[in-house]
Amino acid sequence: MSTDDIKNTAQTKMGRSIEAFKAELQKIRTGRAHPGMLDQIHVEYYGSPVPLSQVAQLSLLDARTIGVQPWEKPMISKVEKAIRESDLGLNPSTTGDIIRVPMPMLTEERRKDLTKVVKGLGEDAKVAVRNLRREANEHGKKLLKDKEITEDDERRLMDEIQKLTDRTISDVDKLVQSKEQEILAV
Repeated sequence: MSTDDIKNTAQTKMGRSIEAFKAELQKIRTGRAHPGMLDQIHVEYYGSPVPLSQVAQLSLLDARTIGVQPWEKPMISKVEKAIRESDLGLNPSTTGDIIRVPMPMLTEERRKDLTKVVKGLGEDAKVAVRNLRREANEHGKKLLKDKEITEDDERRLMDEIQKLTDRTISDVDKLVQSKEQEILAV
């Protein structure tokens, strides 16, 4: 493994960490509705739990309401129950064969709690990035120990890994800040 391989691997893994962090941020609800909020809800379907999106069509009815239309009529009550029992604090109502899921207004206290959750997720993402830095640095030290690279090459590699780490952590901070602003906006 060369120093370029180590850098590329670290960069790829850090990029994946950022993508995973973005996916986690998508799950945190703000005042607006979006169908992705219901992604983690699973419904009992013929004896096995399946994601809600596989048994129903999800759509936005307006800025504060998600429409859920199950593919099969008997699933309406099961889907409604699964949404109600999820930890999202939603109260769906059925009208005909469409389940309306209105987004309640966020209280100031709940907004502050959500910003704390976002900061916690940001810290977790930073820890993951730092672990990737440590892993890349250990690979560089191993190459030096095995006399495959010089001390200058190792120092250069560690500097480049540190710059990559700093950039990635800066990206995490920007994502946290923008999500906080989105949550706190009334």
